[in-house]
Amino acid sequence: MKRVITEIQSLGIRVPPGITGRKGGAGPAEGRALVINGLAVHVPISSEYADRSPYIIEREGSGFVLRKEEKKICPVEVVGEPFFYGRQTTDGIGYKQIALLHGADCLATTVLQTCRHWRSSKRCEFCGTEVSLKNGMTLAKKLPEQVAEVALAAKRSDRISHVVLTAGTGEPPGAEIAYMAKCAAAVKASTELPIHVQFAPPEDMGQMDLLKGSGVDTVGIHIESFDGDILSRMAPAKAEIGIKRYKTAWKRAVALFGANQVSSFLIAGLGETFDSIVRGSEFLAELGVYPFVVPLRPIPGSRMQDRIPPDPDTMMGIYTAVSDILSRSGLSWLKSKAGCVRCGACSALPAHEKRAGGRLICRPVQTEQEKEIAFAIRNDVFVKEQHLFKDSDIDENDRKSVHLVAELDGVIVGTVRVFPTGSNGHWIGGRLAVNKEKRIYKVGAGLVKAAMKQVKMKNCNRFVAHIQLENVEFFKRLGWETVGAVENHFNRPHQMMVADLDRVPNG
Repeated sequence: MKRVITEIQSLGIRVPPGITGRKGGAGPAEGRALVINGLAVHVPISSEYADRSPYIIEREGSGFVLRKEEKKICPVEVVGEPFFYGRQTTDGIGYKQIALLHGADCLATTVLQTCRHWRSSKRCEFCGTEVSLKNGMTLAKKLPEQVAEVALAAKRSDRISHVVLTAGTGEPPGAEIAYMAKCAAAVKASTELPIHVQFAPPEDMGQMDLLKGSGVDTVGIHIESFDGDILSRMAPAKAEIGIKRYKTAWKRAVALFGANQVSSFLIAGLGETFDSIVRGSEFLAELGVYPFVVPLRPIPGSRMQDRIPPDPDTMMGIYTAVSDILSRSGLSWLKSKAGCVRCGACSALPAHEKRAGGRLICRPVQTEQEKEIAFAIRNDVFVKEQHLFKDSDIDENDRKSVHLVAELDGVIVGTVRVFPTGSNGHWIGGRLAVNKEKRIYKVGAGLVKAAMKQVKMKNCNRFVAHIQLENVEFFKRLGWETVGAVENHFNRPHQMMVADLDRVPNG
């Protein structure tokens, strides 16, 4: 089914009379939400390319089926208009002007529908933030009490399970964050629903504390593309912010909200290369940020309204590569508490994700808390069990190390570190430690392989480690060779070994 979902998001679907969808605005602007095999899927239905799609929805009995040309694919559910769309506030404002249903169970609203860049050269080419405002479909500013009122009604009548708050860039930039925090606090007090907020990296990273304090559960800090030239053309204001501030913001957000609770959109179809998207996704995943890859969806009224989404074969390749990255990093849409990742309707990634189901995952640490757990495991092994150190094995190399952890059924059970020895491409591995009761699960082998891959990604040309003698044969089986004579380290004999990095697959 992942192929089908990928194809219909690129090609669109022809629909029978009576099925309509959004035709402008922000978010999944043109199309209709369906449910296929339990997954929410938002697909184009009104664009010209959708009229040429081989896919069609037809009525069958009391429901609908999806066909490709003459072949029946599967039954589909067309997500109906929510009940709260028919209601108004006491002062006569339609709830639909305040917030909308996204996907199957997500309530979304742009609380500030204006952007300081909209009428400037810095406006994002793909954006439609002020289109629906111009058409009178929404309000320029939604009050916190209005958003909370609609959220409560939607929760009661339409089983809304999470809320998304967005805003255009404020004046000055970053002012929108404090306002979204007020809206989030009102929604949380009224509904207790999980809340997601999207914003650009602020100059003052402390502004994110306002969001955390207001009850926000997840955040989206969207870079859209890791290709600098493309970002400069498509989203000049984002390019001006710079990757350095984005990285600082992602790391701060993961520390506040947790791994898998921070996301970044990557739009395929802006002109970037396959490699740019995959490497960008790997970069995000290592930070604990979910790379939410979506195909370009041309928004009517935007400067890119006449573009078409990337072809399905391109998206299949991207999704396959990114789902591998998610699997290795322990990230999943199923772990997200709220937001676009939790909804999943604008991407086929949920359909492509590999379910871990107890598989061992070895990855870089994503939070300070995970690093503390790794250090505790090392202390158990090297201080308490092996007595190599008296009180602590932590040293000056830890600050420059990449720390990796092994996760089994969501629990960290092992760790290893790698660090460079200078600018010559040489790296050292060490502090390989696994919980005693988990050593039968081949955790150590997984960590060593992950360490080899990690340094290869860092352009390492020589990777060595000092190995205790009883572990030499174990390392030989993993592609390591002995170098030189046995030497004492920490009053115990160790053998230097070097890794055969040619055994590590690329990508």
